[in-house]
Amino acid sequence: MTDVRVFGPWDYVVFALMLVISAGIGLFYAFTGGKQKTTKEFLMADRNMRLLPISVSILVSFISAILILGTPAEMYTAGTEYWMLAGGMSMANLLAAIIFVPMLHPLKLTSSYEYLERRFQHRAAKLVGATIMLLQQVLYMGIASYAPSTALEAVTKFPDWATIIIVGLVATFYTTLGGMKAVVWTDVFQAVVMLTGLLAVVIQGTISVGGFGEVWKLNEDWGRIKFPSFNPDPTIRHTFWNLFVGGTVGSMSTFAISQASVQRYSTLPTVRMAQLSLAMNCIGVILMVSLTCIAGVVIFAYYAQKDCDPLYAGEIQNSNQIAPYFVMEVLGYPGLPGLFVACLFSGALSSMSSSLNAAATVTWTDFLKPRFGHLSMKKQTFITKGLVAGFGVIGIAMSFMARSLGGTVLQASASFTGSASGPLLGLFILGGFFPWANWKGAVVGGIMGLSFPMWISIGSYSLDPESHTLPGPTGSCPGNITTPPPTTVTEISGISNLYTVSYMWFSSIGVATCVIVGLAVSFASGPMKPNELDKKYLIPIFDRIFCCLPDKILSKCRCGRTFEEEDEGDELDNVADHGDIKACSRKDNQVAPLETKEGLDEAYTSQSQDGAQNGGLSMKKKTKNNHMRMVTMRKMIQ
Repeated sequence: MTDVRVFGPWDYVVFALMLVISAGIGLFYAFTGGKQKTTKEFLMADRNMRLLPISVSILVSFISAILILGTPAEMYTAGTEYWMLAGGMSMANLLAAIIFVPMLHPLKLTSSYEYLERRFQHRAAKLVGATIMLLQQVLYMGIASYAPSTALEAVTKFPDWATIIIVGLVATFYTTLGGMKAVVWTDVFQAVVMLTGLLAVVIQGTISVGGFGEVWKLNEDWGRIKFPSFNPDPTIRHTFWNLFVGGTVGSMSTFAISQASVQRYSTLPTVRMAQLSLAMNCIGVILMVSLTCIAGVVIFAYYAQKDCDPLYAGEIQNSNQIAPYFVMEVLGYPGLPGLFVACLFSGALSSMSSSLNAAATVTWTDFLKPRFGHLSMKKQTFITKGLVAGFGVIGIAMSFMARSLGGTVLQASASFTGSASGPLLGLFILGGFFPWANWKGAVVGGIMGLSFPMWISIGSYSLDPESHTLPGPTGSCPGNITTPPPTTVTEISGISNLYTVSYMWFSSIGVATCVIVGLAVSFASGPMKPNELDKKYLIPIFDRIFCCLPDKILSKCRCGRTFEEEDEGDELDNVADHGDIKACSRKDNQVAPLETKEGLDEAYTSQSQDGAQNGGLSMKKKTKNNHMRMVTMRKMIQ
């Protein structure tokens, strides 16, 4: 076995510094500002965060150690087809900003699954969505925390069980103390660490090979430069269709309606800023996915030039260890190996802290608050912090279970979490696009949308895995070469054919199953009437995507509803749903409480004066609409 450098003192310093700073951010927000004494600050950062940190936080919540380890391993062993996923993820961000954010942000949700209860007018719909989400987050925490443990064990002989415990404890520590503010700002810090670590690998590796032109040529010579085919066969592991279309659907669930994303962009003060946070995320997605793909290409070129693949030479146990092995061999400068391991841990910490915060928020809001909401704010906050700590323990336990999954961390993550994310997106599509869907359809559709792809996902592990590893260079390898055994082609028939479907389709299968079954059950049990629903819970999908079409055509696609431009008075409807009845005076930009008749009159007078000063039909219409709402609210107060 080739002698590989081990961690030096500076590597441990860099690695420890990252952990200390992450924990320090949690301590800082525990003792500054409101000191996390209210659930509004702890869970939602007082809904007053800034655009750039939220955009970065949304990005790194899902750009984890799974991506940093798994994507270079995929490039190294199977070629560049997976790179196409960057396009699908970017498209998902744009569609999420256009379609879902304008509906979800104005609702001022704490848990995104509160939408399901309001839209379907039954608590069962919310509980189904929240339960599926908790299952998904627990699975994701386990895989995301386990991923860096294999890397650290390979390069430092540090036991993987200790790595799992460190990640779990540090993430739980700063999330419990600092709440959402700590999670967001540690995400920003960890994003810088991840970017720096990946750039170090790409730049130093390219220099070692002799330039990017040589890197690309060596990959071409060994058949690694592969473009995805347009073959529609769903059993092919990677094609244009499952990477771009399937990737778009799967990522839509992540960036549009997942608790972690909704909770973040809902902390921004306006819809426009929330949309911009996802639009800006497109740049980050392309940058981070491309860097990890290029890292894999560079690493392969380095070992192709040496004419010895450490995977075939038996110097590493699996492809997930190729990136850290390369770092220890090539990045010989003091501190650089520590920087890369810190990069891996940053990815794991950002993912786990986001999952902890999201799981605690959903558990409190959707399951516990209806029963314990009468408690004092101090006790409510104490309970939510206890939930974070409890889910931290569960996440650590799931990480130990993830050790037995086998395969690449990339595929394992996409298989199981994709199976759970599909039905969640399906529930929001069912509620937002189809006004006829009722709560019974949502419940049955959600359960079936989870069960079907999860069954396929588990079944796929019962088959002998088909090898996708391309031949590697072994001419100069010392000792015995361990080539993988030839793939045995077993005859698959009947229901087992479902298990051969590409893992990239699992989310799409969940969405389709949820929507189709949900609509069928809704119509069978008595569909809802479109005019019974408040339009703020529906999505005018054709108006938002095909806004340039004539109104004569669009009117036929609105399910019998009209979706006029929202006016300022509609904000009263949104805040009234939360028992926080306030109106904003445009004159002095101050918030006037409406708990009294005098407060109503003051707000109405200010808006009426603005209408008279600005003139125009549009302002007069808004003032009239506001007047009608003020009258209604006054009657309710009296």
